[in-house]
Amino acid sequence: MDHRKRTLLGLALLGTISPVMALGKGGKAAPAKRDDALDAELAAIAHDSACELASLSVLAIRGGKVVYEQQFGQRFYGNGAAPDKPVQRDTLFRIASISKMMTTLGLMRLTEEGKVDLDRDVSDYLGFTLRNPNFPDRPITLRHLLSHRSSLRDDVGYSWGADTALKDVLVPGARLYGKGGMWASNAGPGDYFTYCNLGWGITGTIMERVTGERFDRLMQRLLIQPLGLSAGYNPAELPNGAVARLATLYRKRATDDNAQWNPAGPWVPQVDDYSTRAPSQPAGIDNYVIGANATPFSPTGGMRISAHDMGTVMLMLMNGGVHNGTRILKQSSLDQMFARQWTYDGKGGNGDSLDGLFNAWGLGNEQFPDDPATNTRLVEGGGFAAVGHLGDAYGLMSVFVADLKNKNGMVALVGGTSTDPLAYKGKYSSLARFQEQILTSMYRRAILVPKK
Repeated sequence: MDHRKRTLLGLALLGTISPVMALGKGGKAAPAKRDDALDAELAAIAHDSACELASLSVLAIRGGKVVYEQQFGQRFYGNGAAPDKPVQRDTLFRIASISKMMTTLGLMRLTEEGKVDLDRDVSDYLGFTLRNPNFPDRPITLRHLLSHRSSLRDDVGYSWGADTALKDVLVPGARLYGKGGMWASNAGPGDYFTYCNLGWGITGTIMERVTGERFDRLMQRLLIQPLGLSAGYNPAELPNGAVARLATLYRKRATDDNAQWNPAGPWVPQVDDYSTRAPSQPAGIDNYVIGANATPFSPTGGMRISAHDMGTVMLMLMNGGVHNGTRILKQSSLDQMFARQWTYDGKGGNGDSLDGLFNAWGLGNEQFPDDPATNTRLVEGGGFAAVGHLGDAYGLMSVFVADLKNKNGMVALVGGTSTDPLAYKGKYSSLARFQEQILTSMYRRAILVPKK
């Protein structure tokens, strides 16, 4: 998620509301009671002319049970040349940086297997020395990477093709190292928080190195298949039928990617438009070297999954790592993952909050303490402290937030907006205004007030 480029979002929502479903016993789908008032509120938010939404899929959990699911708009816009396709409960979205939290869940399984240690020098896993040359005596650990305190920066990029090894980029003197712009000069490992996508490319590569498995397939084994999800980090290897259910992400603007927002313009696909072609494997995959560079599979932002299946992940977390009677993760692993690693000091002395967007962090998860003084409130009036993650890329804006103690949570996936979200700022937080409205409506009607 490149938050500094949030002006690259956009699109409008047209279409109808799809049927509401919930999870019954054993994870089976079962009809849920309609909430016409909440449906109407969310539909009005999605159609708001100030910032229309291309698509919206939401889910709410109260007391450890899914109590509301709903979808609005289209997963594909034909723009007159082909039929539109509505969002449905099983529509998959590229969830952007929420993928980081999913990657971390896979990594925590590897810690349980003894394959990685969060506090060990990652050089021991990578096969080359990873050091900030400005702080050569200070090792970098997975804990640093997962809490965005590694001293790495995204200034030289964070994704490369299958023909490039990370050591070609990260080792001084290597062919792509350049001037070392990926390193902070004023803060060493553990000193300072700066949101960094590159850390997850390194983390995914470490996961490959210690298992000998390609990242996308490894995550199938570690997380996706044990939870029974229809999901993946590689669209070319999604389960049967999933590509047809994949949402195209849009921006409403001219076709030039550098053009200004144009709410009256056409829907412009940004990613995952497979209406005329099937997804292909990453370029150069035939020569892919496992453990050299996992970024072609985007551990940082490439997971495709539905809001419905994200609810399954959330329930597993709420149930202490257990899914349908099977333990996926130990409670102690989850406790470690969600333990606070960093809290913004309010002055910029220990991190970059990115205009108030980031205020507290665990391992691979953002934390929302519900503090009006720091703009961390997720719902109007407060009352919902949570952990989770946000996502922002290619038009998508996503939210996964959970109060694990009380087993309440919300998922909201938006497949594009018609207006620059930075021009449609929230009133009491650093979220976009439509995100505030969506979360507040679901919290008040699906979580705070019991259904009758």
